[in-house]
Amino acid sequence: MPDSDHRPDLDRLLGCLRAAADPSRLRLLAVCAQGEWTVSELVQIIGQSQPRISRHLRLLAEAGLLERFREGSWVFYRRARSGPGARVARNLCRLLPLDDRQLTRDRQRVDAVREARRREAERYFASHARAWDSERDLGVDGRRVEEVLFELFREERPESLLDVGTGTGHILRILASHVGSAVGVDISHDMLKVARARLDRRELRNCHVRHADMYRLPFADSSFAAVVFHQVLHFADDPPAALGEAARVLRPGGRLVVVDLLRHDQEWLRLERHHRRLGFTEQEMATWFRELGLEPQTPRRLRGDQLTVVVWTARKCAADDSDLQQRERRAA
Repeated sequence: MPDSDHRPDLDRLLGCLRAAADPSRLRLLAVCAQGEWTVSELVQIIGQSQPRISRHLRLLAEAGLLERFREGSWVFYRRARSGPGARVARNLCRLLPLDDRQLTRDRQRVDAVREARRREAERYFASHARAWDSERDLGVDGRRVEEVLFELFREERPESLLDVGTGTGHILRILASHVGSAVGVDISHDMLKVARARLDRRELRNCHVRHADMYRLPFADSSFAAVVFHQVLHFADDPPAALGEAARVLRPGGRLVVVDLLRHDQEWLRLERHHRRLGFTEQEMATWFRELGLEPQTPRRLRGDQLTVVVWTARKCAADDSDLQQRERRAA
């Protein structure tokens, strides 16, 4: 897209700079470049009162430097990804000194907040490992999802598959006969113990699991012909970052499959099952795919009584197309 399409005019640029011209707001911008955060989490990280943080966030959002979005009773903030303010926000973040002591302390607090989330999630996963497969059905008969996955993979039979957030290895077990080899990764050791036992019991020699973080996958670029997320992204602190790692390890022409919930208002899933996101919109997922050099395909909706599961699929663009898209995004 032409560079001029997203270049802010002078008045808007000055407005962005005025909004950011405060040490606390620059710190908030730097933190919001590292993921999606609630106000209470930003209060912990920045160490200021909730009213003060809310005022700073309002000014940054009004200037277009941050995006604000509500899901149920939670409100999230993240650095703007589109619009005239997004380019200013990216450039301001690039100019921030990495060795600044205050920014370093903020990054340490970001890590502490993430680690606290992870420990809480691991306790939940550990206590639910044995019954995990049924919990992931989430109001839609899991056999309906399996039928769609069978259809997708039976046609192509990819030679290599990565299952991100594999849990008990259920997706590996149902797709083992449709792929050449498959590896599942998960952050929970308890889940992986169950997964290994079940894979051994079925003697699925072309499948294995390993401990890994979905934000730092231990694989080289373009390692897999297909990548799957099955009911995983709603637990993610930063879904686009997790998808970005998947896109990195996916080969050009390879397929990404995301099975997750359509946006909903079932707050109990946060309270009882530790969901961070209340599903996703089709537009949101398509936008993320395109930003990562993936070409979205027509999603499949599977409606339940209260919730709808969506199977999103996308193709990684050929190397030349992907490079072109990345250059256009940087220019914007």
